[in-house]
Amino acid sequence: MRSPLLMTLQITVCCLLACSFSQAAEQQPPNIVLIMADDLGYGDLGCYGNKQVKTPHIDRLSDASLKFTDFHSAGAMCTPTRAAMLTGQYQQRFGPQFESALSGKSNHDIGLPHQALTMAELLKQQGYATACFGKWHLGYQPPWLPTNQGFDLFRGLTSGDGDHHTHVDRSGNEDWWHNNEVSMEKGYTADLLSKYSVAFMEANRERPFFLYVPHLAIHFPWQGPQDPPHRKAGQDYHTDKWGIIPDPGNVSPHTTAMIESLDQSVGKILSALKRLDLEQNTLVIFTSDNGGYLTYGKNFQNISSNGPLRGQKATLYEGGHRVPCLISWPGVITAGVTDQTAHSVDLLPTLAQTAGISAADIQTDGLDLSPLWQPGQTLADRDLFWRMGNNRAVRRGQWKLCLNNHRSELYQLETDLGEQQNLAAEHPEIVKSMSQSLKEWEADVDTSAKKFSK
Repeated sequence: MRSPLLMTLQITVCCLLACSFSQAAEQQPPNIVLIMADDLGYGDLGCYGNKQVKTPHIDRLSDASLKFTDFHSAGAMCTPTRAAMLTGQYQQRFGPQFESALSGKSNHDIGLPHQALTMAELLKQQGYATACFGKWHLGYQPPWLPTNQGFDLFRGLTSGDGDHHTHVDRSGNEDWWHNNEVSMEKGYTADLLSKYSVAFMEANRERPFFLYVPHLAIHFPWQGPQDPPHRKAGQDYHTDKWGIIPDPGNVSPHTTAMIESLDQSVGKILSALKRLDLEQNTLVIFTSDNGGYLTYGKNFQNISSNGPLRGQKATLYEGGHRVPCLISWPGVITAGVTDQTAHSVDLLPTLAQTAGISAADIQTDGLDLSPLWQPGQTLADRDLFWRMGNNRAVRRGQWKLCLNNHRSELYQLETDLGEQQNLAAEHPEIVKSMSQSLKEWEADVDTSAKKFSK
């Protein structure tokens, strides 16, 4: 039988060790890897029901993740979601130019306002090494690039799209950057981003890091690794921006190859985390910036898949903004599926909480998702909003109000996920209440936008 003194000593040692582990956890917050696909539809992955495309690495990530079935991008196009996700605020707060894609023709002199605090800046204050590898699309030239928004290192493109082989944008500009300088490099875009990501993790394995990988895939030009280069510097491609597509009626072979290259890139990042013994202390998020294109113009068809959802990229039906989202953190997040409604603006407060940043130190329109790490938890009720041009949408519980050119459409998503049965005439009180909520939200974000226009 152990003596009381020995038991006291053992308890004391255990308490000291527990305290030590707790302090170490506080001093070494988890690494964060945020991977965002471009134009990847809700139904483009095996783990979201696609039987035609092979995505084994993302599917394995899904098995170890909290998989969201009701996650939404802040916009139905590239720039809006990036602005909202990185700042945790609705993109409309920064001005109407962020409601759609920043154009390379006329917007070289603007970018995400420097006053907007990004997740990279927040994490950098906590001692994180930060890097962005991929598509920026929040400013085309310095001083609007990632290194002016909290990232220590940037490699990739600043425009909305670039040739996946030659890295020439649709205006014919060479568009492959190293920090604030154009630095052209040979290689397929997804492969280069994988290489940069692994090297960054290797170089920063002894300190917490934030790795943001906004892939260009599967945005046009629709080019798989084996498809030919399309663009050359000095030529304009605004009327020929899609790549070399022998059969415009079936773009799928090209986008399928792109999805599979994206999957391989995710696999390389996950393998590196395991090899570097960082897997257990790394939060990984995989998502998309908006829904996929089903068709484009008069010619291009069978491009992407949004599963059972109505609409596509650039629309405010579910197919435009309901996107895949997987969040993994071994030993902390219980793997499973959640039907809780979440949004791009939720990622910043979630990462802030993960890194030990006080909620009082951030300004956000989002919710911390960490209560969902354990089964059975729910998020607070709230309305969510989308606006692009003359179209608006509001989400409240399972109700979805769409205002298309001022025409009201009301859908009950629990029973009508495909948004086929307009119930606006049957529930005028719901339409009125949600419309009033939208009016108040618009007044709020538009007031904020005026601060950035001065």
